[in-house]
Amino acid sequence: MLQIEAIEIYKLLIPLKEPFVISLGTQFNADNVLIIIRTNQGISGYGECSPYMSINGESVDTCFIVAQYLAQSLQNRNPLNIEDCITAMDKTIYGNNSIKSAFDMALYDIAAKHSNLPLYKFLGGQKNKLVTTDMTVGIGSSDKMANDAKRFQQEGFPAIKVKLGTTTQHDVARIKAIREAVGNEIPLRIDANQGWDVPTAIETLQALSLYGIEHCEEPIARWNFMQLPLVRKESPIKIMSDESCCDHHDAERLATLHACDYFNIKLGKSGGIFNALKIVQVAQQHNIKLQVGSFMESRLASSAFIHFAYSHPSIVHFDLDTPLMMSEDPVQNGLQYKANGIVEIDDTPGIGATIDETYLSGLEKIVI
Repeated sequence: MLQIEAIEIYKLLIPLKEPFVISLGTQFNADNVLIIIRTNQGISGYGECSPYMSINGESVDTCFIVAQYLAQSLQNRNPLNIEDCITAMDKTIYGNNSIKSAFDMALYDIAAKHSNLPLYKFLGGQKNKLVTTDMTVGIGSSDKMANDAKRFQQEGFPAIKVKLGTTTQHDVARIKAIREAVGNEIPLRIDANQGWDVPTAIETLQALSLYGIEHCEEPIARWNFMQLPLVRKESPIKIMSDESCCDHHDAERLATLHACDYFNIKLGKSGGIFNALKIVQVAQQHNIKLQVGSFMESRLASSAFIHFAYSHPSIVHFDLDTPLMMSEDPVQNGLQYKANGIVEIDDTPGIGATIDETYLSGLEKIVI
C-alpha cells in the first residue's frame, strides 16, 4: 500500500521586483512555505502556500511550525485517501488553512501522479476554455497607477485589476486616470481589500459607475458581511466576495444572504482543493460564478490553480499574476505565461511543476 514516508518543509522566500501595495499593507517579498511529501513507492507530491497575516492570520514562521505538527499527523498514512488526511490535519489543529492548503496540494499531486493523469483530469475537468490572467496595479499615485496600467495593456494582458480601498476622492481619481491612459475597451476590475466602510463603499462604487468596472472584490470589512447585501443592492458594479468567503460554510452563508455575484476561491483560504471543490458545489447550487485567485504564490502553486480552474465551467475569471511580480523563478516546468495574458499547462501527470533541486539545497528546511 502507498504510504507517506517523509515530509520536507521549506521556507521559500522570494523578493518581489518592487513593493506591492494594497489597502491592508505593503508586501516586499513572497514569504511562502513549500511542502514535499515523499512516499514509499517513489512518488512525491509538491505543495506551496503563501500565508498572508492580515487575511488568514498565518505567517511563514507559524506555517513552518504548524507544518511539523501536520506532518507528524500524516506519517504512514495512505496519501490517496485525501479525506482521511484532511481529517487528520483538522483534528490536529483548528484553522491554519494556508499551511493545510500546501499539504492538500501535495496530496492531490501524488494522487494524480498515481493515476497517471494531469491534475485537471483527475479532478474531472477538461481544457474547454481559454485561461487568461489579469495583471494587478497596486495602490500608488494616480500617475504611477495609470502608467502601470498602460504598460500592462501594451504587454497584452486582457484585463487590468486595480487595488483601491482608501477614500472616494482618491480612488475615483485613480480610476479616472487609468481610464484616460488605457481607453474604454479593456476591462477594469477593482479590489478594495476591505478598505471602505459601508457608506464609502456605496458612494465610491456609484461614482465609479462611469468607468466600466467589471466587478469589485471585497468592498467592506469581512466581519461586516451582513451589510454586504446592502452594498450589492446599491452598487451599479457587481460584487465579488474574497476575504469574507474562505470555505464552503462562508459561501453558503453569503449565497443565502444574496450578498455577492461572485466568489473568489483561493486555496490558501479554503485549506486546499478538497474544500474548494465544496465551494464550487455551493456556487453551482446558487448560480454564482467563480474566480480563481492567489496570494503571492510562485509558479508551482499557480500551476495547481490552473488545473483547478479547468475543473468546473463556473470558474470564469482568473487572477494568476503573482509569479510575474517575483524577481526569481526557481520553479521547473508547470504553468507557462504566453502572449496576451494566456496561461497554459501541459498534460504531465500531477501538477506538473517542481522546484529546482539546487535552489532547494539553499533553503531553510526540516524533514519529518
